This record gives sequence, C-alpha cells and structure tokens, in this order.
Amino acid sequence: MITVLLADDQALIRAGFRSLLAAEDDLDVVGEAATGAAALAQARVLRPDVVLMDIRMPGGDGIEAATALLADPDLAGTKVIMLTTFELDDYILDSVRAGASGFLVKDTEPEELLRAVRAVARGDALLSPSVTRRLLARVAGARRDPVRPPASVEALTLREREVLALVGRGLNNAGLAARLFITPLTAKTHVSRIMGKLGARDRSQLVVLAYESGLVTPGSPGDDDGASV
Repeated sequence: MITVLLADDQALIRAGFRSLLAAEDDLDVVGEAATGAAALAQARVLRPDVVLMDIRMPGGDGIEAATALLADPDLAGTKVIMLTTFELDDYILDSVRAGASGFLVKDTEPEELLRAVRAVARGDALLSPSVTRRLLARVAGARRDPVRPPASVEALTLREREVLALVGRGLNNAGLAARLFITPLTAKTHVSRIMGKLGARDRSQLVVLAYESGLVTPGSPGDDDGASV
C-alpha cells in the first residue's frame, strides 16, 4: 500500500485528490495539510511514502516544507511531488534543488496523477531527464545568476563529468551506452556513483547540477540524442 499526504491550502483541491486516490486499491491518503508547516509536522508523524505538496501555501511555502522534509534523515523514505499552477512556475528549479522527485500541474489528467504517485513511490523521478532539461533550460534562460560550480563536482573524474553532462542533456542509460560505447550496466554504474558523490536523490537533481556546474547550458547541441521518454 502506498501512503500519501496531501498538502494544499485549497480544500476543494485536496478533496478532489483524496477522492481520486482513495478509489485505488493500492493508494491510501493518510493525511491532509493546508500549510507548509502543517505538512512538515504531519509528515514527521505519518511518514507517508509520497507527499503531494503545493508550491504556494501560507504558513511556510511548499518549497520550504519540502526542503526541511527531504533533509530529515527520519523521512528518508518519503518522496515529494510538487504541485504547480503553471508548468513553468518560477519555483520549479528550487523544487528540484530541494530534492523533490518531480512536479505536476494541478490540472493534470487523473491517470497521470496516479501514474506519477506510483512512479515516485517506487523510486523513479517523475519527469524524464529530457523533459526536466527543457523546463530548466527555459527557467535558467530567464535568470541572470552567474554560474557557481558546486564544489562537489570537482570530485568527479573526467569520465564522470562527461556522463553528468550527457545526463543533463537528457540521455538515459541506453543513450549513455550508445554515446560512450559502453554497456547500459556500466552506464548505470557511472550514474549511481555520480549520484553518490553529489548527494543527488535522483536523475532530475543530476540535471540541475549539470546546469549549475556549467557542464550544460541552455541550447547545448545534441540535447535530444538518446533522451529518456
């Protein structure tokens, strides 16, 4: 059974999500919260598998709550899906930085919401790296912050930096294998080691780090080759 906590300041939206999720045999809504602070408090008590977290809420927004939640070692098994009103919400990049496994627009199709909850619960990133990359490229293009490479990237080998750059461009393990002339298993091993060195929870965070390190920039050539779907 996958347990879910709903965090949204609009009661009508919470009711709609609860009704949809409760109709599924493998999903169980264990709690609701109307503020970020309440969501964090309930998560610490209920320890749900997945939190559907609205980005904009009173009493501490969803990003603040997600950041605290995902930094709590007692909640290592909890995944967060951020809910946005607009697909290109300015907070999307901050959501992934916080450790969220992905994000959904609130008017997403019911089947997509159910698929997302199940995917995140089993440890998959909600969005494929290629989709995440396109969103981040558009968000990053609107920002003027200078690139400050994370110090942890310096610990990567040249090969690992090459792999990180390709992951940032949307390549899955099969795409990495074809590009680098290695086996998919070797590609998977490289990605796992990079995630360990950088403290990344999933591939979506690797995409962010690839941008933040300057290994990938908006409009980099070859972005769609071998992209995940």
